[in-house]
This record gives sequence, structure tokens and C-alpha cells, in this order.
Amino acid sequence: MLNKRLLSAWALGIPASYIAIGFLDAYYRSAIGIALVSIILHVVVSLFAYFTLGRLAEKFRAHPMDASILLGLGISIIVFFAGLANMASRFPRQFDVSAYAHATETLTGFLVGIAAAFLLSMWFVTRAHRRDFRRSRFYRFVDSNLGGLVLAALFFSVYFLLASIFNQPIFRFDDIFFDTDSKLYRMRFGTEHYQDYYERTVHPYVLIIVRPWVWMISLFLKGDMLYGAFIVTALTGALCVFLVWYFVKETTRNPLYASLIAALFGASTSQLAFGSLIENYIFLGAAALIFIVLLLKDKPLHMLVVAGLVSFGITISNIAQTVIAHFMVKRSIPQLIKYGLIVGALVIPLNLLNNFIYPKAHPYLWEVSTLQYEEKNVFEPTLQRANYLGRVMLLHSFVSPDPLLLKEDIPFLKVWMFRAALKKVPLQIARYETHLGNALVTAWLGFVAIGGFLFLKNVPRQDNRFPFAFILTCLFFFALHMRYGRDVFLYSVNWTYAITLFLALAWRELSGKRWFQFSLLGFIFLLMLNNSRLILIMLWASYMHLR
Repeated sequence: MLNKRLLSAWALGIPASYIAIGFLDAYYRSAIGIALVSIILHVVVSLFAYFTLGRLAEKFRAHPMDASILLGLGISIIVFFAGLANMASRFPRQFDVSAYAHATETLTGFLVGIAAAFLLSMWFVTRAHRRDFRRSRFYRFVDSNLGGLVLAALFFSVYFLLASIFNQPIFRFDDIFFDTDSKLYRMRFGTEHYQDYYERTVHPYVLIIVRPWVWMISLFLKGDMLYGAFIVTALTGALCVFLVWYFVKETTRNPLYASLIAALFGASTSQLAFGSLIENYIFLGAAALIFIVLLLKDKPLHMLVVAGLVSFGITISNIAQTVIAHFMVKRSIPQLIKYGLIVGALVIPLNLLNNFIYPKAHPYLWEVSTLQYEEKNVFEPTLQRANYLGRVMLLHSFVSPDPLLLKEDIPFLKVWMFRAALKKVPLQIARYETHLGNALVTAWLGFVAIGGFLFLKNVPRQDNRFPFAFILTCLFFFALHMRYGRDVFLYSVNWTYAITLFLALAWRELSGKRWFQFSLLGFIFLLMLNNSRLILIMLWASYMHLR
């Protein structure tokens, strides 16, 4: 008997597979190769869609309103992706739509592959209904985390689309977007030129953390490390969305609420920018969230040490947020000392290992004289800087303003959110110039005020370990960037997750209220609409120099 749900899942997955295989036919040019890739990929897509449709049908039977909100959320993200793709297609120099279309000689292989995928999917579905498979760790993980995986997959599509636009080699200068060193890290992660030409010690073993993942992905792209770096960056952004979903689901026991919070986080300005631009910051955000989840699940010390070593290896200052979270959640001085000693003992060997594998990648940790390079990023703290920094942290990291467009020392317009006072030019900040942007800021401040009120009201009768950890993390980075940073939005991944999770915990008592759920859903939809304007401005600004 024909499985109608599987047939629907197979058909619904065809557009996603068509786009993905259209991208991959640049690497797999033969009809047989495309057919094999199409079978594998479309089986995965079909099975994922099959289980998602099944879960959604169950949800509609048991909780039709919850299911309607989740369906509306998913459709909103798909529309967001489609809108961004349509917007980018107007700029063919930055985004080549034909790269995702099938060549004539591979279309037949694709059609044969997806047809065969249906038959193979039927066999897998039969196997999946067996009791032994349902008891497997893989099935139980997917079954219990399906909502977060769907959201992560949807946002991966968004981030990869943006990554394939704004990381192209035509952007041949650093500092174009938000003071990022995207050219440097595109070379360090995606080419054989891995040396840090700025000679900095503050990223002591970032290469052995990131490049192996890029290399593994590149194996499926015929050795293309550049697009491997695009995929790894987007996957890390999607992982951050999943980890936010997981934390909220585990702490509130409300998967619908977790999906709304994760979508809010995924559509934030910070995630859209750094889930796609090649830099080291999205990896810092993922490391911090992994550390938080490990604390939540009360994992053993050695796992915390690994996460802490990753944070330190990417950027040395980020060990601070792991120390703050460890102390506030565990509340054990002896264990914190043990954690610090183990991490401290291992950073030098890992630094040596990094430069052994990648000779002369950057100076060693003990070559402190190279830190003089960072002096150009240090500024006097002022009340105006505090005001602007607070606005970037609380507002711009979530709701995008119209960015600054700066014509300075490179033949590109710089697209920044914040510009420190340099060369007698006053401090500048991006502003909200549209009615939608101003309305969303007002609504966001209302959400924040509600969260602050509920947190203070419930302080005496709730577990405040994680909320206080998030507050102290934000205060630490506020203090650090009062002195450090030309465009402080560059560091927004360090606090966006903390603010999101703090508010998610503060709003917990409203999480089951329909008015609040619909308010979040509406805000998320409008947030994606508003933040797509930032992408349009980035496209226009670069088009001026690429046409």
C-alpha cells in the first residue's frame, strides 16, 4: 500500500534537493555521480520531512493551535529565505542564481536519483518502525529534538545563502562589514594561506579548532576549502540556533516556546551577520552555548575543560565567560580552581601543536610584544561610548538599524553599526530610519521591560544561577568594550545569546499564554522583514564597487 505521508514528504523535499544538487553539480559533473548524490541527499530530506510531517500531524490532533503556530513559524522562515534569495538575484555580480540551477547534462541524473530515493525511503521507513531502531540513540535524539533540528536546518539555509554572497573573493579587503577580518579568515580557513598577517597572539590555536571541520566538509566538495568554510560557518550558526532551542526546551519543558525563542535568536541581526560572515566570532558563540548546555546537563569536568579550551583557543578573552558561568552555576570554588588549572596547563601545549601543524601561523602566546597591534583598538571610556555601546548590545544586536556607510581607506563602502572616534572623527552609531524599525525597537523594549519586571518579581522564589550568569556575562563584555573595539557590533555574538536566554527564562511564566505566543510570532515575522533591509543595504553598498 502506498504511504501517502512518505509520498508527500518526498514531493515537498524536491525543491530543497533541487537547489542543493544544483549547487553540488559543480563538483559532481557526471550523470551517474549526480544520480548517486541525489539518491543519498533526497533520502535524507524525504525521511526528515516524513518524520516532521508525522509529528506535525500528531500535534494538530492533540494541540491544533500549537501546531498552527509552529507551521506559521516555519513558513515565515521559508518565506524569509525566498525573499532574501529573490533580493540577491537582483545583484548577479554578488549572487549567481545559475550556480544553484542544474546543468542540462546533470538534470537526468537528478530525476533518476530522486525517483530511486523514493523506493529507498520506503525501505528505511519500514525499518524505522521496528522496535530495535526506535530504541537506538540516534532515533531517540531525533525524536526528542525534532523541532530544534527543523529550525536549525531552516536557518542553515538562510546563513549559507548569505555566506555564499558576502564571502566571495571579490570582497578582497578586511573591515568591509562590521570591522570583520573576513578576507583574513577566508584565507586562513579556506585556503593554504593560513598565516595571520596581523601577527596576533589573541587567537592562539583557532586553526586546529576550525580548519579540520572545513577540511572534512571539503572532502565532499572535491577539496574546495573555500565553500567548505562557507558551510562550516553556516552550520555553526545553525548549531547556535539549535542550542538555544535545546536550552529553553530543557528549562521550560515547552517545545513551542523554545521554537519561538530560537527563531527570535536566529533572525537577530547578530546571527544573520556572524552566522554567515567568515570570522571567528560565530565559533565563540557556539562554544559559549555548548558550555552553558554542559552546565545545564551537569556534565563532568573534563567536558567543561574541552569547551573552555575551545573558547580560549579561538580568542583568549572568552575564557572569562566560561569562568563566570562555571562559578555562578556550580558555585564551587575548588572545582573552579581545578577547572582553571587544567585549562591553564593545556593552553601552551595546544598553542605549540597549532604552530607545529601550521608553521608560523601566528606568534606564540608568550610573545606579548605583538599585543601592541591591539592598541589601535583601545579607546577612552566616555558616557557617550557607554550610551552607544548599550544601544548596540540591547537593540542593534537584535533589531537592525540602517547601518553606517563609511567611505574611507579601502575602495569599498564600509557597512558598520558603530564607529569609534578615530582621526578626530566623532563617535558614530547606526540609527533607525524607518517606521518599521522604530516600531520594532519600541516593541522590543516592551518585551525587555516585561522580562526585567518578571525577573525582579520572581528573584526570591526561583533558581537564579543561569540568569545571574547571563547578567554578569553581559556586564563583563560591556566593561571590556567600553575600552576595546572600533565597531563593537563585531563582538555581539558574545552577548546576544546571553540576553536571549535571560529573557527566555524571565518570560517563562508567560510562555503558555496564547497572546504572548502570538506576540512573539508576529514580532519574529516583522523582525525578519526589518532585518532583510540590512542585507539589501549590504548588497547595494558592495554593488557600487563591483558593477
